[in-house]
Amino acid sequence: MAETGKRSFGLDSKESWWVDPLPDARNNGPGGWRWPFMAVVFLLPFLLPVTRSLLAQPVVTPGLVLTAVVVYTYSACYVVFPYFFERERRVKLAFCTTMNVLGLASLATAAGSGFVLLYGTAVTVFLVPAAWSVLIDLPTLALGAVILLAQGRFLDDYGNLITVASITLAMFFMANLVRAVRRLEQANREIATLAVANERERLARDLHDLLGHSLTTITVKAGLARRVLESAGDIPRAVEEIREVESLTRSALSDVRATVSANREVSLSVELVGARAALRAAEIDADLPHAVDNVRPEFQNPFGYVLREAVTNVLRHSGAKRVKVKLGDNWLEIEDDGTATGVVAGNGLRGLTERLAAVGGTLRTSARPGGGLLVRAEIPLPDPSPATPAVRAEPAGGLA
Repeated sequence: MAETGKRSFGLDSKESWWVDPLPDARNNGPGGWRWPFMAVVFLLPFLLPVTRSLLAQPVVTPGLVLTAVVVYTYSACYVVFPYFFERERRVKLAFCTTMNVLGLASLATAAGSGFVLLYGTAVTVFLVPAAWSVLIDLPTLALGAVILLAQGRFLDDYGNLITVASITLAMFFMANLVRAVRRLEQANREIATLAVANERERLARDLHDLLGHSLTTITVKAGLARRVLESAGDIPRAVEEIREVESLTRSALSDVRATVSANREVSLSVELVGARAALRAAEIDADLPHAVDNVRPEFQNPFGYVLREAVTNVLRHSGAKRVKVKLGDNWLEIEDDGTATGVVAGNGLRGLTERLAAVGGTLRTSARPGGGLLVRAEIPLPDPSPATPAVRAEPAGGLA
């Protein structure tokens, strides 16, 4: 991982030189039932002349048998190498080393062309990390040159050895390109998974904030209408409360649809109006600001969520008789005189903490002396422009 936080997938990253190749998620590479037949076709240019040479020998000697074992074991390794992709690194390294040793032995005993080394060097660049393929293939090619020199065939066959080195180098870059593509595909799958998880968290958080507040307010107003009918028989007032319940229900349904489509926006001024109505219905004295002009516009949306959740908690849990809300240019405070003596962080407070953290803000909740809670949300102000004088915004407050 680069220092800038960007992930590198090519050979410019040290990690890419030592990381194991990823399996092909689409199973498009070698390893299926077709591969053994393709491998035999690739091996024919090597096996046919060697087999003819072995069969032409008049006497079967131990050296002849050894040559046959080496050649056909080497060829068998080439056929089965795709099945080692899923094995541990040490197993793959042992396999590649063994295969290249068999390739050198085939070059020495069968007196074949330097092309015989290509099977082992090609397998290595695809099977093990890039750094290990260099550490195995370079000595293999060097030892191949030594064998040709020792047998007096170097001048005749060095061109083939150079060709093997060139093809191996090309396959080295092709293999690492394939690995980079696979790592990129894996990163894209991880991003898609994270996007789904983030969307689920957003939907759960929005539905909690929305339905928790709306259903709590509906419950309070429905209870108020019932009490009005039971105690005073004031039908016009009860009808008015029922109409407000109907309006809240329709609004909640509209908000749910907007939340699902990710088009819902929260307005701090609207939340103040809703908080005033909900607290009045619950017979809680509310000291609320009459305007939100002193709050920076970019902060009004997250503060709207904070106000909604805090008022919902007051209605549900606090047993408070009085609530006070204060606003500043980059902060919001909600204070109640309820019975709470400690802070219990539920889904709502955790959701608010996440919302504020997304814009660089913080949420602090503390118990008041004598009972009740103080919730303070604050978002740091951006650095002021040198040409723009700083303006201090006074807190807004007032009795509803």
